[in-house]
Formats: sequence, structure tokens, C-alpha cells
Amino acid sequence: MTPEEKYIETFLSPIRTCLAYKPKFGESQNPKGVTLDGFLKIYGADPFYSWIGLDSDLMYAAHKAAGGMTSVYRQIGIGCEHLFREIIIDTTHYSDRDFAKWSYEAKTSSGKVKTLSLDGRLELNKIKNVELKKRLKEWIKVYCKDLSVNQMPKNGVVFEVRQGYKSKDSKRQNVDIDNATVAWANSYIPIFAIFSSQIDSNVVLRYRNNRCGVIIGSSSDNPQTSLFAFSKNILGYDLADFFERNSMEFKTEINNVLKTLLNAN
Repeated sequence: MTPEEKYIETFLSPIRTCLAYKPKFGESQNPKGVTLDGFLKIYGADPFYSWIGLDSDLMYAAHKAAGGMTSVYRQIGIGCEHLFREIIIDTTHYSDRDFAKWSYEAKTSSGKVKTLSLDGRLELNKIKNVELKKRLKEWIKVYCKDLSVNQMPKNGVVFEVRQGYKSKDSKRQNVDIDNATVAWANSYIPIFAIFSSQIDSNVVLRYRNNRCGVIIGSSSDNPQTSLFAFSKNILGYDLADFFERNSMEFKTEINNVLKTLLNAN
């Protein structure tokens, strides 16, 4: 398998799991979901639902599509995370794949300890690619200045990778900011790497005000704001060109998933 083929498969593999998606309908004893026949039996046995006509193929298809769309976005996000981490591993020439991950332990309100992790890491003292390391240090220096941070983190950068950021959920933002605080405490600059360009400007402002960097999937050639420019100019891999030249394959796979989800059978 070539590096190109590896990246394509890394991105698409999680998305293909959506082909098997079936809605649960509260049937917790069936983790694989409910088939169309099972749905018709459940809803057909419910007097109210059967009286008003919800025991139909169309209703099942609607549930399958609604839940499936959430699953598609989630799996695209996982694909983006895995792909970005593979690029980090290959471009840094890490001797150990685990260098590309970062996690820490935190206590919950009940006193239990849980492990929280971020999706990618550029650990300065583990990077064997000398030129990348040099570019990264300069990039961190400029980004710290943009965030009004006087002291450059000595360990490097940690990333939270997302496919997009359409939510304005304040609880989610609070968790992100908590993670960023811990990252700074461990001498890492926290960066949110968003593959899509769709993110609310107020969310970006809040993150930046809390010393969190944000780079998005824009066509800008500024590596301080564009994920694609960062990948090309700092990591040394043209991520935008990768998606563009493989666009037809990605479209075919996504189209296949969407057709499956919109069909009751």
C-alpha cells in the first residue's frame, strides 16, 4: 500500500461503517440496531402508532436517515482525526506512533479518575525531521504572539481535530477550554484543527480569548489560520491537494453511504 492509498483508506474506513447503521428505537438489548422488519413489528404492535400510520417503510427510512446523518458527521470526524495523526507521524519521522497522541488524567466530581485525550501532538524533542522542527518553532512563536502569550511552550503543540464545528454548545466549549488549560500547564499550545471552514466566529473568538488556537479548512495561505496552509507550509504535506486529487473517490463513497441511509431496506 502506498502512502497515498494508506491516507485514503485511513480517512474512508470509519465512514464506511455508516453503511451498516440501523436506528435503535430504544431497543438497548439490540446494539446493532433494528431492521425494517423489526421496526414494522414494534410499531405495528403499538396501537397508537399503527392507528396513525407510523408503522411504515417511510417512517423507518426517516429515522434511519436522521440518525445516520449524525453518524456520518461523527465518522467523518474520526476519519479526519486518524488522517491528521498519520500525517503527523509520517512528516515528523517519529520513532514511536504514540508520540502523536497526548492524554492526561483528571478527577471527576465523584472522585474517580478519568483519562482525557487530544487527537494529535507535535512533540518538539521527538521530531526527527529537522526542517519541520525549525518551521514549527517559528510558527509557535508567531502564534503565541497572536494569542498574547509571552512565554513559548517548550514541549510543542497538541491538537483537537474536528471535521467541522456547527455547534454552539457552551458545555462542550467549557470542556475544550478546560483541556486547553491543562495543555498550557503541561507546556503545550492547544490548537483546534477544523477540516471544514464552517465554525461560528463567536466560538473562534471565545477560544482565542482563552488562549486556544484555531485553524480551519480555508483556502487562505496563512498557516496561522488555515489548516491546509499549516499542513503544507509547516508539516510539509499538501492536505488540500490530497483531497482535491482524490475528490471523485471520496464523493463516490459518501454518495454510496447517503443512498444506503436514505433507503429503508
